Amino acid sequence: MEFVPILVARALPGGQVTREAYERLESELLAGLWTAGPFDGVYLDLHGAMHVEGRDDAEAGLAAAIRDVVGPAAPIAASMDLHGQVSRRFAELVDLPTAYRTAPHVDVEETRERACRLLVRALTEDLDVVRSWVRLPLLLPGERTSTRLDPAAAIYARLPEIERRPGVLDASIWIGYAWADAPRSSVNVLTTGTSPEAVTTATTELAEALWRSRDDFAFAMPALPPRAAIEQALSLPQRPFFISDSGDNPTAGGSGDASFFLSDLLSTPALTDGGKTAIWASCVDPPAVAVCMTAGVGGEVTLQIGGVFSGDPPVPLKGTVHAVRRADPVGGDLAAVRSGGVYAVLTTRRKPYHLVKDLTDLNLDPWQHDLTAIKIGYLEPDLHRAAAASILALTPGGVSQDLTALPYTRLTRPIHPLDPAMPAPGLTPTLLKRPT
Repeated sequence: MEFVPILVARALPGGQVTREAYERLESELLAGLWTAGPFDGVYLDLHGAMHVEGRDDAEAGLAAAIRDVVGPAAPIAASMDLHGQVSRRFAELVDLPTAYRTAPHVDVEETRERACRLLVRALTEDLDVVRSWVRLPLLLPGERTSTRLDPAAAIYARLPEIERRPGVLDASIWIGYAWADAPRSSVNVLTTGTSPEAVTTATTELAEALWRSRDDFAFAMPALPPRAAIEQALSLPQRPFFISDSGDNPTAGGSGDASFFLSDLLSTPALTDGGKTAIWASCVDPPAVAVCMTAGVGGEVTLQIGGVFSGDPPVPLKGTVHAVRRADPVGGDLAAVRSGGVYAVLTTRRKPYHLVKDLTDLNLDPWQHDLTAIKIGYLEPDLHRAAAASILALTPGGVSQDLTALPYTRLTRPIHPLDPAMPAPGLTPTLLKRPT
């Protein structure tokens, strides 16, 4: 097999992709397929929850456009994030989709390899592939579906056994992206194979297990209101003590510029007087970073932090520049500002803080501070290994954990938990083959 790369494009999630940007990339991809083809098959490396300005279900539209280029006979495989979405149209157009089986995602490369092996097998064995798909009317935020604990751990652990069954090639669960106000937003199960009976049985089993467990999905760590989280962290001896500023998690699509939790830290007396110390990472605010760069380490600055994209009220921050770093590959220029006992990390571009090294590069050591607040949901592996204790703070923001308080208008209803009195749904899978 010869693999021919056509296009790779990625960005940190956050808001919708502009129509202009998407159409330019799609055109480049389709032109590359025309020029470098013909192809026997296509492999797509997708997230699955992209929203394009003016379009619903962009991935299905992309799959349809690719199908027009490569023709009806070429199988299409896709590796995806389990927080992606799989509509019926996408399931019809993509022969061999498969998704991550871990959250946090530590099986990205394995999933890519699995998709490619499925594609090669479909070609070399000339498989007649069928798919069994079902949508569950269920919204689950990723922070409640970590595969570190049940029920997600137990349900996902069933997938390897299922795909070893005769007539089954792959079984995958898409938890979905709960903060997208779109008709396709929900949990989906899709089983691929060569036996209609085998894939239908597997999809039904998984869908019923998910629905039975719908009220059992819980946060992977204690979850508290912001001020209660701060008070508990400061009262306990474990260090490092991590707090997730979950409402503005940039890798979940948060704007990265919410400063509500910074305001809570700055108004905590034990931190205001410097008796206790806290790290807060991070907030995207290019003008504030520019001021810090001009002032230099040790310089005094008076800033208004946050609200760059979201329009939220900014938070006043007056303090001393603790550290700066120029030209970070992700965040651009970075600065850390100390105000009392609070060290606030500011970035030029949105940047997730998933590694302890990201903090120590700014001379911030979580072991030496009373709490370290990160804009994140469940802790990513490096932070999880380092944490002596952790709390998820139920902060406001674009990816608030309180789904029932969000102003959805376009979801396919009824859906749990927004409609608690809804009747039990029919979970009979739909058997699909690619349209000819």
